[in-house]
Amino acid sequence: MKKNLSDYELLQKFINGEQSCFGELIHRHKNKVYAYIAMYIRDQALAEDIFQDTFLKVIQSVKTGKYSDNGKFLSWVMRIAHNLIIDHFRKQKQLNVLLNDDYESDLFNTKSLADRNVEDNMVRVQIRRDVRKLINSLPEDQKEVVILRHYTGLSFKEIADITGVSINTALGRMRYALINMRKLMQEKQIILN
Repeated sequence: MKKNLSDYELLQKFINGEQSCFGELIHRHKNKVYAYIAMYIRDQALAEDIFQDTFLKVIQSVKTGKYSDNGKFLSWVMRIAHNLIIDHFRKQKQLNVLLNDDYESDLFNTKSLADRNVEDNMVRVQIRRDVRKLINSLPEDQKEVVILRHYTGLSFKEIADITGVSINTALGRMRYALINMRKLMQEKQIILN
């Protein structure tokens, strides 16, 4: 029933008083939105706060008529999340993504790694750190496309909508990001395997 409705239909029912329809929208998009926020905000509690703020802002905008559906609801939500992330870093007077080393060490405590030996775990953690460093060294526009594509699983069309560029520009940014990462790997003699 609700699962078969489009985002627009759910929004209309929410505006008309069916509160549970907004819950369905959150459920439908929460993984992508949270993954995007968590890639920039390494503190889980802060990431959850920004996630909640994102959907509060969505509710306020929808209720005040500031959202007009053009079939790009997720892109619009991701743009709100992106702006809240930028606001957070502005408040912190930092524009660089912060890495939290505690987060990396927590990787050892996940169930998916429990069956592997310690050496394999250490190699995987080091590879993740190396990849993260490579991504963080990219220009902001390239970094954003890599994160949206590989960590949140968005299509290039969705990425283009979120970033406000054409699909070709999003594809080009990805291409240059990969070229730059390969170049950095060669310069720093990083081997990811």
